[in-house]
Amino acid sequence: MKKLKNIWFMALLTLMFVVLTACVGENAAEPAKTGAESTSDGTATKTEKPEGDTVKVGILHSLSGTMAISEVSLRNAEMMAIEEINAAGGVLGKQIEPIIEDGASDWPTFAEKAKKLLQSDQVATVFGGWTSASRKAMLPVFEQNNGLLWYPVQYEGMESSPNIMYTGATTNQQIVPAVDWLLENKGKKMFLLGSDYVFPRTANNIIKAQLKAKGGELVGEEYTALGHTDYSTLISKIKAAKPDVVFNTLNGDSNVAFFKQLKDVGITAENLPVLSVSIAEEEIRGIGGDVVAGHYTSWNYYQTLDTAENNDWVANFKAKYGDEVVTDDPIEAAYFAVYLWAAAAEKAGSFDVDAVKEAAKGIEVSAPGGTVKIDGDNQHTYKVVRIGEIREDGLIDELWNSGEAVKPDPYLENYDWAASVKPGE
Repeated sequence: MKKLKNIWFMALLTLMFVVLTACVGENAAEPAKTGAESTSDGTATKTEKPEGDTVKVGILHSLSGTMAISEVSLRNAEMMAIEEINAAGGVLGKQIEPIIEDGASDWPTFAEKAKKLLQSDQVATVFGGWTSASRKAMLPVFEQNNGLLWYPVQYEGMESSPNIMYTGATTNQQIVPAVDWLLENKGKKMFLLGSDYVFPRTANNIIKAQLKAKGGELVGEEYTALGHTDYSTLISKIKAAKPDVVFNTLNGDSNVAFFKQLKDVGITAENLPVLSVSIAEEEIRGIGGDVVAGHYTSWNYYQTLDTAENNDWVANFKAKYGDEVVTDDPIEAAYFAVYLWAAAAEKAGSFDVDAVKEAAKGIEVSAPGGTVKIDGDNQHTYKVVRIGEIREDGLIDELWNSGEAVKPDPYLENYDWAASVKPGE
């Protein structure tokens, strides 16, 4: 009798094990949807709509290090846009949940954080970067994981990744027209000064080809490491070269040292103008308007743009972050990038990267500087070009503009003289 009971007990255990195994197998065949799955190689593949009431996005900027002078304000602009969109109901009925990471002015860190955002956090998209070095570091991560980066800063062109939306200017929307303006208004002899990485070197390759084609003269070309602060020797070289103008592609807080030391030796905008393409109102705050007054910039937006939309946005930005803050071109481009992504996702009816990219072709949104549109051919935006003069209060007065938004031409295919230009190292 005892032996029979043991047999029945073992049979019951066996039956329970079979039932439990079947249940587990059935559940494993259809995993719960969490907004993303992982492939065997660890890359992320996003489902169309994440479960729950939120959709996660990444914000990846240098919040420390030499580039923090420029990038903290971009984080602020993106957060402002996210809060506005959430207050209006979110995207596809979901609230945007930002996950903020610090690239720390270090290019491998940008790549590492981008991978974390895409694979671990499984964000729908990322807004981030400033330097081309940071973008180049992130680019393969986004392409390998089929992520989508919204890059908000002017750059050197010669690129069009299917996994990047470029809301800053490309070369024909900033550098090329700036050189034309200088040749016409400030003289033929040009000294090129830049930070030692891909953007300044490629930009200067373009400028040298342009000068050669248009009768300009290169009288000097120098590069310094990001974060460099001693410009005394270099300023002596500039003085000896006797240029009509300096074209400046320094980035980060090196600009503070360069302009202050330039003024200390008596070089002002009156006797040697400098045109910069990487300092805007935010950087001028760190340098001092009195130090750079009279020098020139080339951008697509200035805080002084006098429209009702821009005046309202500037007022709202100051109300949120303090009366002492300013708006500028990269800040605006970071801000409207969030709105472009939201509009594309709404049009697509999905957060899927491929669907959003397809929906983004030709899409338009209203921005503080006017209507912006994504070029469906290369994922850049149309831009009005503006040359400006820096005021003592740190704001910039527009001197010239292109009249209409310029179609992006990242490879300068419409410029015969640019055929020989190669990207910088």
